[in-house]
Amino acid sequence: MSLYLLIAACVIGACVLLNKVSDKIGIPMLLAFMVLGMLFGSDGILGIEYSDFPVTEKICTVALIFIMFYGGFGTSWKQARPVALKAGLLASIGVLITAGVTGLFCWLVLGMDPKFSFLIGSVLSSTDAASVFSILRSKNLGLKYNTASMLEIESGSNDPCSYMLTAIMITIITADTSAPDIVYMIFAQLVYGAGLGILIAWGFTRLIKHLRYTSSAFDTLMVFALAIFSYAMPSFIGGNGYLSAYIVGIILGNTKFNGKKHLVNFFDGINGLMQVIIFFLLGLLSFPSQMPKVILPAIAIALFMLIVARPISVFAILSPFKCKIRQQALVSFVGLRGAASIVFAIMATPAATQIIGDETGLFNIVFTIVLLSISMQGSLIPWVSRKLNMIDKDEDIMKTFTDYTVDTDIDFFYFDITEEDRWNGKILKNLEIPRDALVALIIRDDRTIIPNGNTRIITGDRVVMTARNFQDDQVIHLSERKIGKGNEWIGRRVFEYSPSPDELIVLIQRGNKTIIPRGSTKVEENDIMVINKVLKNVSKDQ
Repeated sequence: MSLYLLIAACVIGACVLLNKVSDKIGIPMLLAFMVLGMLFGSDGILGIEYSDFPVTEKICTVALIFIMFYGGFGTSWKQARPVALKAGLLASIGVLITAGVTGLFCWLVLGMDPKFSFLIGSVLSSTDAASVFSILRSKNLGLKYNTASMLEIESGSNDPCSYMLTAIMITIITADTSAPDIVYMIFAQLVYGAGLGILIAWGFTRLIKHLRYTSSAFDTLMVFALAIFSYAMPSFIGGNGYLSAYIVGIILGNTKFNGKKHLVNFFDGINGLMQVIIFFLLGLLSFPSQMPKVILPAIAIALFMLIVARPISVFAILSPFKCKIRQQALVSFVGLRGAASIVFAIMATPAATQIIGDETGLFNIVFTIVLLSISMQGSLIPWVSRKLNMIDKDEDIMKTFTDYTVDTDIDFFYFDITEEDRWNGKILKNLEIPRDALVALIIRDDRTIIPNGNTRIITGDRVVMTARNFQDDQVIHLSERKIGKGNEWIGRRVFEYSPSPDELIVLIQRGNKTIIPRGSTKVEENDIMVINKVLKNVSKDQ
């Protein structure tokens, strides 16, 4: 047992070091993890004998749950909304087109069995979210026309459709099914998966706002359990668990609640660990010595998907939206195949074996294609983006992710300048601003001004400032108090509210309006007062 734990620790540590090395030499990080697994495997330097397909499928299924969940959790819906329809069509109809065209190529050109051909097409039909996320972030690729958000949404949400196609093909091959059975299977996958995902997210977003724990660890455990539940519940009744997990992730990730910063940090680490596990394990399971037997058909399929199948699906869907040719060309090129395809290949291995009689044939073909895709396409994405003039230097890729602001130690806040304010008419350099605060920008008459020391602040300005984030659940406790009909505080001013010297009204929610109260602020019926109560006294040096 100690030996296995030692090997696991060394592998994870080596993957972390590879992250730095791969970034410097320009190869995708996840490819490095896969190559490391191959070096550890039966045909590698260490020669670890590992060929347990069922166990690998179960481990990778769990890993994909968290990758899918965090893919949704980390996507900013505000940035994604303008391209959501395009990305959704690419993730559904685009997957169907890619699978169908690839299947026809394998059948009619390569001469493969028709069922096996469309099984390959189904397995390879999705693009890899982990690889796309990793490359866009590590290379800080800010892309024009909101293309990064489109790629994030598409690659994060197209695995469920690929999974559904793979499951249907497995059922067709292994069972005597009728057309109504297939129709119901599609219905169950989509309706149960999406419906339960929305329902689970709706219930949990309301629950978590009312939960208060003494430690943020319990919030984290709740969401950890939620990610698993969001997959398991739909899957139990025949729904698409991956679709549900993604929907729950994207709804929760775009909902405001206390302690979200801790969740972002935790799931960022979990997501990284899952990527390490899944890519290393798939590399460990591979047999490089068997790849020469499948290298020619694998190269043919990989090139066909890159040059024909993926562009057909992308141009067929994006052309009606009048998208620019160079944008469509880049979206076509960024169609990386990845871990999900290999996991689906493992899942489909028994069905494939019935057709071709080779237990590792499907896995070897798909693994080789994924290896070629990540290494060739992944490494060339920055170069292709530049050649197509799709790089926008003023576009920050991190704004695509909801964890950008909550993952930093800086908070943004604003206030509006009135005639009575002390800052009205003052020059910025003459103001006494605390050392750890900064005026980041000024919004004036729908114009954004980046201020300097000589900028004058005038009435009507909205001043946006930054300061260090402060969170400490041990010394601060926020609670809500609704002012119902007939409450004695209606019409009274905030300075009169003094039930305890350790309590302070820090915010009033009045309908859709948020008010930062002053002592003279009047309390109205149906106000929701957010009250800060100090739980214990601390020194400044704590």
